[in-house]
Amino acid sequence: MRVPELIAHRGYAAHYPENTLLALRAAVDAGAHWLEFDVQLSADAVPVLLHDANLQRTAGRPETVFDLSAQQLSAINVGEPARFGDKFPNAAIATLAEFAAWFSTTPSEQAFVEIKTESIQRFGVEQVHRAVWSALEPVRDRCVLISYDDAFLFAARMAAPTRIGWVISCWDAEHQQRARALAPDYLFTNWTRLPSEPQSLWSGNWQWAVYEVTDPDQALALSARGIALVESMAIGELLADSRLQPGKT
Repeated sequence: MRVPELIAHRGYAAHYPENTLLALRAAVDAGAHWLEFDVQLSADAVPVLLHDANLQRTAGRPETVFDLSAQQLSAINVGEPARFGDKFPNAAIATLAEFAAWFSTTPSEQAFVEIKTESIQRFGVEQVHRAVWSALEPVRDRCVLISYDDAFLFAARMAAPTRIGWVISCWDAEHQQRARALAPDYLFTNWTRLPSEPQSLWSGNWQWAVYEVTDPDQALALSARGIALVESMAIGELLADSRLQPGKT
């Protein structure tokens, strides 16, 4: 039985505020070897850990990440009040440099760093890559840049040797052709976009990663189809299943 690598989607986001250092630390404590999180740029072009461009869902506030400096953002609680109430009063927005400082202390883990399209559109490919690459300097060798924006990924790989992963938004001939042209190390997609069996996955020199999976049986079935990595916000629950323990075959 083939066992997939498990990725902590936005950290241990099933039980902790997503994309916070709290969630990432909890994922590592649960046994995750792969982390995934999202990056936007603040008004002063500092990379911060955040999925949405606006702060409504995670902080209950009307501003966007582009309205505030990194210092101002650091004072905002993103404890996801709609999900958790006031359970996490100290869930701060971390900068990417703060993540890198912490990640330097956990040498066994690797991370997928997703650069959000809104920030690329706002600041441009070169500025975003420069800011992200600088912030990741201490841990670059253990990080993979991923994005929906394949032009950004191509430019990132041309600027500096790095692993990349493309997140595809649909399953069609155009995206297959673009995948072959980009030749990423990883291809990501929501599992719901996969074609029904017996149709095969696109072949190439990449590894497939899918999200959002919370059922151990589904994770194993996806692995049997050739999916190498499975992403889940419920990372602890999946790792608690003995069949999905790292090193099992």
